[in-house]
Amino acid sequence: MTAGNTETATTCPYCGVGCGLRVSRFGDAVQVTGDPAHPANGGRLCAKGSQLGATVALDNRLLAPVVDGVESDWGTALDRVAERFAAVRAEHGPGSVAMYVSGQLLTEDYYAANKFMKGALASANIDTNSRLCMASAVAGHKRAFGEDTVPCGYDDVEAADLVVLVGSNLAWCHPVLYQRLQASREDGAGPMLVVLDPRRTATAAEADLHLAVSPGSDTTVFNGLLAWLAEHDSIDQPYVDAHTEGLDDALAAAGPLDLAERAGRCGVSAADLASFYRLFADSDRVVTVFSQGVNQSSVGTDKVNAIINVHLASGRIGRKGCGPFSITGQPNAMGGREVGGLANQLAAHMDFEADNVDRVRRFWGFGAVAGAPGLKAVDLFEAVGRGEIKALWVMGTNPAVSLPRSQRVREALAQCEFLVVSEVVPDTDTAAFADVLLPALAWGEKDGTVTNSERRISRQRAFLPAPGQARPDWQAIAGVARRMGFGPSFDWAGSAAIFREHAALSAFENNGARDFDIGALAALGDDGYDALEPVCWPFPEGGPPAARPVDIFADGQFRRPGGRARLVAVNSAGTRAATDTTRPLMLNSGRLRDQWHTMTRTARAPRLNRHAPEPCLYLHRADARRLRLVADSLVRVRSCEGQADLRLKLSSSVGQGQAFMPMHWSGPYASSALAGSLFAGALDPHSGQPELKAQAVSVEPLAVARHGLELLAHDRADTAPPHGADYWAHARLDHCEARFLGFSDERDDWVEWARSRLVGCDSVLSFGGDESLVLAGLVDERLAGLVLLGRQPRVRDVHWLAGLFAEAPLGAASRRAILAGMPPALDAPTGEGDAICACFGAGSGDIDRALEAGAASTAAIGAMVRAGSNCGACLPELRQVLDEDDELPLKMAAGE
Repeated sequence: MTAGNTETATTCPYCGVGCGLRVSRFGDAVQVTGDPAHPANGGRLCAKGSQLGATVALDNRLLAPVVDGVESDWGTALDRVAERFAAVRAEHGPGSVAMYVSGQLLTEDYYAANKFMKGALASANIDTNSRLCMASAVAGHKRAFGEDTVPCGYDDVEAADLVVLVGSNLAWCHPVLYQRLQASREDGAGPMLVVLDPRRTATAAEADLHLAVSPGSDTTVFNGLLAWLAEHDSIDQPYVDAHTEGLDDALAAAGPLDLAERAGRCGVSAADLASFYRLFADSDRVVTVFSQGVNQSSVGTDKVNAIINVHLASGRIGRKGCGPFSITGQPNAMGGREVGGLANQLAAHMDFEADNVDRVRRFWGFGAVAGAPGLKAVDLFEAVGRGEIKALWVMGTNPAVSLPRSQRVREALAQCEFLVVSEVVPDTDTAAFADVLLPALAWGEKDGTVTNSERRISRQRAFLPAPGQARPDWQAIAGVARRMGFGPSFDWAGSAAIFREHAALSAFENNGARDFDIGALAALGDDGYDALEPVCWPFPEGGPPAARPVDIFADGQFRRPGGRARLVAVNSAGTRAATDTTRPLMLNSGRLRDQWHTMTRTARAPRLNRHAPEPCLYLHRADARRLRLVADSLVRVRSCEGQADLRLKLSSSVGQGQAFMPMHWSGPYASSALAGSLFAGALDPHSGQPELKAQAVSVEPLAVARHGLELLAHDRADTAPPHGADYWAHARLDHCEARFLGFSDERDDWVEWARSRLVGCDSVLSFGGDESLVLAGLVDERLAGLVLLGRQPRVRDVHWLAGLFAEAPLGAASRRAILAGMPPALDAPTGEGDAICACFGAGSGDIDRALEAGAASTAAIGAMVRAGSNCGACLPELRQVLDEDDELPLKMAAGE
């Protein structure tokens, strides 16, 4: 593609909403906007999507194969991979080789990987990081519907009378769908909103009813709802009789209603629980949206089925504005399910029944294919650790960070006989263990399809050339397959040919037996593939595509014997991971608004790092007081599995006895902040999905003799953490690189140490003494570096200090601000917005201005816009704003 002014229609690489994008190139510049023609987003975009243009630079890219730590070429690398996989398989059998892949792959890459493992190598040991995302939803769908079919679409969320969000912080994790929901609720119209979540998230704050349920109590809530429907004559008996089975057993397992007892077990009031039950029963159209808060549990599948049960029992499924709606965390988690990327699936929504195994074998043309499920993610890496899996290929994911029991995963990777990693960057935690590193294409360079949460297939199109020696993942797989003697089965001219084969397999001997059928696309030519518009499945040959996703069950027919859906009897007890006196807090993990997975992409975008530049632990103020912990201090979190060091934030969003930490920080960005290091990962017995939402932990102060904050201009920063720092975290900001530091030992040469970080500056300004020291380095009268060292942390100053790097020359007012430790004053208060400070006429708009400029304390707000600096009456309101900085949209990211 030329570097001139071009525009490409493509799809976002982040969450499962699957937003359409328009990408324009102006020379080397890339601008990303929402595609108004795409049905998923209609032009809307979130902060992460709007900042994609800042993530496509080639700094720190893996641009050539690396073999045994030495840069190499593709021929050598593929020869090595093929030789080792062939030798291991020949000596130890198909069960000794494995792949671990990703919802970041395009469907075509996914298809090639699955065919290579389950077909060519006859090993089902291929699993995906989607095991950590929606495997419990898949298992729940199959138990209830007979197939992994999502029965809803986004327009159903807008058309409902009631939307129930369970374990889903939609505002942060699927923001464009949240925008659609909120737009439908404007002016008092649209659906009521009920949120079930232990935390008072940004989503819960906007709900008509928030049930802050105890972790693990979802089955108790929904079994209670099933009992309520029965007791209040709200079962749709004609629908149940005609289209379902299992209601009596499900009601028996649910137990009696006993509202007070059930509410007590859920940690909510009986009145609020009854309000939710009445809303559900009285609303004709209900959509229940659920995500990781449901799935990432040792009883996640039962939670899913408890939700599905109430929709089946009440007939709220298969019609507009109704149904249980699993939304995925990754852009192509659904595509991976379609091709059989999970170890317990075969391909094209077929399982390992004998006739399916034979069908796939005949279609692929192999003498034998995998005939039984392989090892799921957690079990797979335990088998690596035991030496049973000797050759492993990891593609597009970072299991050394994302899996629970991360220390054990690292030990397994370290002793793996042969490890291949396909990646876009060379320094992930997992890549450090690789024998062979293969350079993959990144978003913007890849060409293929993805399927979003509403079963909508969209094209992801390349608008950048392949850099260096980077190649599509499917080409790497095909190259190894050819070298192992399977060339004709992997002789694809391009991604369009793979897609046609995938579509043909979905229709092969289907005859209406499986919902997943895109046979109409099997004859798509290359030009038609290039021009493919977003389309929902099923799309069988000779028939139209699904007009709306919800229509899939409109006829009341399901893929189970007799065509009946099954209400599954699930235990009301749920799961309650135990705390005790040594580990008194229940830890939850999850996503932040502006970060993604292990940050290999989002950390490149300075605007996205403003919201949370450092890994933090969020605690309720009462718990912090009880444990004698101070806001902004460093703490050590311990579980039975491991430990992590984090910055402490006090938040009203977290209930007492609970804690929350983000899942994103990995080795390149923090010294010890892995969520996976803390979670023991108890497995759901049906789905194999690990628990990542409830882990008993203790929290204690981290001994720090000296806190540090280092800001260096982009052209001066290096990737190595400063020597001697026991704690560090790194963030790229708009005008500089920031490092947050903690030193356990005192030293008597702090000034010399700080000056060593500013070598090469024209002049170095030094302020302060033993308790607090600031050194500012200048080059051509422009700020080139700042080093702050003190007994107390100054992490809240990072944003206004970072802004000074854009000032040329550094003015006298800014120099005084550095000396005073306070941001420069802004213009006089305007009084815009709600009245806040009567003394000086500062309004909420003035407070917003101060926050945008980096104010992170009441003193800083006072210095900038004077609010709170006289009588102090408005200080409580200012403190509340600052205490809730983890959940307020501070307008610090594009699109906010």
